[in-house]
Amino acid sequence: MIIDYRAYTLHSGTVSAFMELFETEGLEPQVRICGNFLGLYRTEVGNINQIIMMFAYQDLNDRQRRRDQLYQDPAFKAYLTKVRPFLRDQEVRLLTPSRCNPPIGDLSFGA
Repeated sequence: MIIDYRAYTLHSGTVSAFMELFETEGLEPQVRICGNFLGLYRTEVGNINQIIMMFAYQDLNDRQRRRDQLYQDPAFKAYLTKVRPFLRDQEVRLLTPSRCNPPIGDLSFGA
């Protein structure tokens, strides 16, 4: 399993609007296609204009296949057009969990 950690730095004052747009338009296509949504978090200390989003994938091939499919989805394309103006910077990390980590809920790598 790998964790896709995505940190987005937003323009000042846009965190609430970004999160609302994500919840109403961005979440559905990403959960439907990528699956295994681990959460969306906003920072409360440090860079308060940053949000963190995480997804779990079976492996790099699973991630690539799902992300390729996501970028072809009309609902996700429409969401990207609306959300891009909020983004100032993006950082993506692919994390490999340690064997000692506790289990993460009921993950399903089907589809």
